[in-house]
Amino acid sequence: MRGYQRVLAVGAVAATVAGAVALIVGPAAADTNTITNPGFESGLTGWSCPATASAVTGHARSGAYALQGAATNSDNAQCNQTVTVAPNTTYTLSAYVNGAYVYLGTTGTGGGDPSTWTPGTSGAYQRLAVTFTTGASTRSVTVYLHGWYGQGTYYADDVTMPGPSGAPGPTPTTPTSTPTPTPTKTTPPPTPGPTTPPPPPPGGGGSLPKHELTGYWQNFNNGAAVQRLRDVSDDYDLVAVAFADTDPSGPGKVVFNVDSGLASALGGYTNADFKADVATLHSRGKKVLISVGGQNGTVSVGDAGAANNFANSVYGLMQAYGFDGVDIDLENGVNPDAMSSALHTLGGKAGSGLIITMAPETIFMQSPSSTYLSLALKTKDILTVVHTQYYNSGSMNGCDGNVYSQGTVDFITAQACTAIQAGLRPDQVAIGLPASASAAGSGYVDPSVVNSALDCLAKGTGCGRFKPNTPWPGIRGAMTWSINWDKSAGNNWSRTVKGHLATLP
Repeated sequence: MRGYQRVLAVGAVAATVAGAVALIVGPAAADTNTITNPGFESGLTGWSCPATASAVTGHARSGAYALQGAATNSDNAQCNQTVTVAPNTTYTLSAYVNGAYVYLGTTGTGGGDPSTWTPGTSGAYQRLAVTFTTGASTRSVTVYLHGWYGQGTYYADDVTMPGPSGAPGPTPTTPTSTPTPTPTKTTPPPTPGPTTPPPPPPGGGGSLPKHELTGYWQNFNNGAAVQRLRDVSDDYDLVAVAFADTDPSGPGKVVFNVDSGLASALGGYTNADFKADVATLHSRGKKVLISVGGQNGTVSVGDAGAANNFANSVYGLMQAYGFDGVDIDLENGVNPDAMSSALHTLGGKAGSGLIITMAPETIFMQSPSSTYLSLALKTKDILTVVHTQYYNSGSMNGCDGNVYSQGTVDFITAQACTAIQAGLRPDQVAIGLPASASAAGSGYVDPSVVNSALDCLAKGTGCGRFKPNTPWPGIRGAMTWSINWDKSAGNNWSRTVKGHLATLP
């Protein structure tokens, strides 16, 4: 990074010669709505909702009832249900919603998990829809609706997802020599139970602000201002400790110790001091990650064994030091499948509070087949945010196919657009820039340019030649390399950008 089948209808009568095996098939049943209680006419039956959601009268689009959700600063009032589906089948999920920034989406599809939202409130119902294709072994998906943190009440009604229910198909039968009727078989819809909702857009793992500022703390001395972890500016919400070291005892294993050169420069700084500082930042409401990789990092996760080693060793560091998660900054190659396996294993160990971030170079986020964007999409269900390094790259293609020069608002916004169009939620996308000209070989921009890019992405204002078709008010925030270089420059970068994040919708 840095310088260092549908279900077959029955009722058909079949005849065949004695002893032959026949599959009794009748006319195919028409696709029906797979959603239970789609209009909330039975209250919240079939839906799993928090106390902030209810079925109410007086706001229905059709029928008598609609879903009402009260999105507070700490609860997005999400309702979800699990729906039985058929593998390798395309479905379109739709709903009518009324309110500011109302979300509709699916998870567990076996492929891309799409979501969409209203860009604002019009005071009337608007239709939202997403289309997805289930994977080869997918038998159920979770559909969800929710509001936006702090945006108040939303309403939803008439949720539909037509298609086959995914119930088992008919089995071969051995008929007698005389025709016999096939009995009619009715498969009732499954009763969905409570499910774990997908990570809420403004939160990801842990309790991060809706718009947050991330910085890297250097566990080494390269000429930037050295500082103890507890002395990091309060403007930073998320601190990534750079970096973990490779553990030679096995592939994929990592370790961490306070760098001896840093400890010397600070007049003494031990692992115990560092651990105490992590606790201090926690007491201030901050989150601390262990970052793996960097320009000189040699950690390799290329197979199942290395993936397990990685997950186990990172989890060990989380327990030992109190880290809230892990940042993936492998600049010398990443295997999306193996690393996805490692991160999901880690998620199983650490639970829903796990924070996972990534800091790819721009070239690795150019298309869904690019290594890092592929990894991000494979881990979308547990990923907190990707803060791409929009520097040290030169000119790059934007999401509109045009080439934009590094160091411009257009470069930043058109690159962020690529990640969102590929399937990441806006809250999983942040922009990464150097804190000073000394922090990177190229690509430093004044913090005012960073703020203009954030405005363009979140509000559609302050744009250059490129302007997104719709603003993304959920854009997560910004990252900088590094906290130390920022301190060397008087903390101007963090102070300027953090203050501006508070102005975003």
